[in-house]
Amino acid sequence: MKKIIHKAATRGHSRHSWLDSYHTFSFDEYYNADRISFGALRVLNDDKVAAGEGFQTHPHKNMEIISIPLKGELRHGDNKKNSRVVSVGDIQTMSAGTGIFHSEVNASDTVPVEFLQIWIMPKERNTTPAYQDFSIRELERPNELSLIVAPDGSTPASLLQDTWFSIGKIEAGKTLTYQLHQKHGGVYIFLIEGEIVVGGESMQRRDGMGVYDTSAFELQTIKDSHILLIEVPM
Repeated sequence: MKKIIHKAATRGHSRHSWLDSYHTFSFDEYYNADRISFGALRVLNDDKVAAGEGFQTHPHKNMEIISIPLKGELRHGDNKKNSRVVSVGDIQTMSAGTGIFHSEVNASDTVPVEFLQIWIMPKERNTTPAYQDFSIRELERPNELSLIVAPDGSTPASLLQDTWFSIGKIEAGKTLTYQLHQKHGGVYIFLIEGEIVVGGESMQRRDGMGVYDTSAFELQTIKDSHILLIEVPM
């Protein structure tokens, strides 16, 4: 098993009057030649947006974009006449394809919104743009890594790529095994909260680790932990 470790303190950081954003991979003004992507995973941003503020209407093309709220509510709008508010327990997916204009703003005028913004490079380019949002509340189970995105129709959400997302809140003292779904795949582990050990490496809050050249791996929880796993082609 091979590993790539990205400690939280080594991430890129953008700070504006309304946005506090940490970048696991090269993004915007943060460039790191060693952190362009992990397989098909291109962007993993940890965003905090001030009350009443947000990303105003802007374009994207040929990218799969996933937003996972961690605190507060996020309001989506786009030029395909989609208008939604998603909160903790929801995810939203967007296939930019041939091109889409969208906005992502804080739905509250009083409290910040915190969310993960994730970009996956698609298997097909220049597809018809599409937006969806889904509740994952019924999929989540205590002390399990619940599958919330899959390409085979086994979950409500899917992307235009061979990628699987799993998420879970796991109590301290648990050992879980993750079995990869594909050959030549890798898994990016992002620790939202807590402390875990994977392959002898300790991970703390907001650390990331890419695991590949293996068909399975174990993780142990040292503290109560909130864990996101993103499996992608390498």
